[in-house]
Amino acid sequence: MRDPDFRRLFAATALGQLGDRVIFLALPLVAIAALDAGEFQVGLLTAMTTAGSLLVGLPAGAWVDRMRKRSVMVGADFVRALVLLTIPVAWWLDLLTIWWLCAAALVHGVLTVFFDVAYVSYLPHLVGRGNLVEGNSKLSAIRSVTSISGPAVAGPLIGWVGAPVTLVASSAGMAMSGLIAIGIRKRERKPEPSASERPRLGRDIKEGLKFVLKRPVLRAVMLGDAIFNLFLIMYQTMLLVFLERRIGLESFGIGLILSGMGCGALLGALVAAGVSRRIGQGRVIWLASLVTCPLTVLMPLARPGWSLYVAAIGLAALSLGGVVRFVAQASLQQALTPDRLLGRMSATARFVSWGGIPLGGVLGGASGSVFGSAATLWIGAAGMTVSALPAFLSPLRTMRELPEGKDAEPVR
Repeated sequence: MRDPDFRRLFAATALGQLGDRVIFLALPLVAIAALDAGEFQVGLLTAMTTAGSLLVGLPAGAWVDRMRKRSVMVGADFVRALVLLTIPVAWWLDLLTIWWLCAAALVHGVLTVFFDVAYVSYLPHLVGRGNLVEGNSKLSAIRSVTSISGPAVAGPLIGWVGAPVTLVASSAGMAMSGLIAIGIRKRERKPEPSASERPRLGRDIKEGLKFVLKRPVLRAVMLGDAIFNLFLIMYQTMLLVFLERRIGLESFGIGLILSGMGCGALLGALVAAGVSRRIGQGRVIWLASLVTCPLTVLMPLARPGWSLYVAAIGLAALSLGGVVRFVAQASLQQALTPDRLLGRMSATARFVSWGGIPLGGVLGGASGSVFGSAATLWIGAAGMTVSALPAFLSPLRTMRELPEGKDAEPVR
């Protein structure tokens, strides 16, 4: 935190994530409350939000590796701000439909892919490889703080001015994030390929895939993430529907539940580095999921009253375990990857890990329509728990320290 450039990245992250957390609550509530969307339409909206990982997941890494990461982050922030601003404008003009929402969510999601790939690739350059765990922990901490404050602010704001207008706050957060990131002084050199290695998209994508898929540790992390994210999105797609229609919560109450999840995420960020040191950076990746994911079954068992508060604690535990796991595996992936492949590693990991998220949104909506929101929460809880298996069955089961030597070298 004594590094002024890291402080700027920290502040930009805080504002961008605050905008994202408002979107997380406001966008589905625009569909549910303002447009009276059905369960399947809510699932389709969720799918569009994350479809960018499938559409541009792999080429994004190759493109980002040819550009300055900071410039990609700034550009993505500004364009996302404009896209979000179209939703309240369309609402004011009485033009807003579920298809408009889906289109805005899709464009926003594609831009988020580019931002996230650049962001993950930029951190080792900014803080150095020896500080990755600390850097990831601090950035996870601020993301967790915004997970608390975002829904806590968004809930009352939605109740006061309505979900569409609340998205103006998200747009402003994205724009301010981009403005602060412009001030980061530590610049990268623009990657310059040698004359004998002219950029070729197909070859670059293949090299990134080969690097990731030939390493058992990275494969296990990605497969576990893919399973977890698929069922998490199924769960989250019906969570707001369950809370609003089965429990009878209004936007303020839903915001409090999501803020509780943010509290768990903040605690996870604070303890992540210490837990990794004590348990081992490899073992904590599967243990975090195995211990916390089963607690999510408390939500479909909940009813208005004390059982809902207990279920909210289970969601907070899920967030705690998720952040501990994220810090450990993100630091592992960054440490194992050469600088020139960071963008492609990040994009490949995102493509594999997040590729099933749109499917999860559609399956969540379809399951909610057929079986109901409570049954879908049960399915999601079971699937998230199973996601610990790939890491448990890999070298991560006993790994305490990062691999060294040939495992950190690129594969050609």
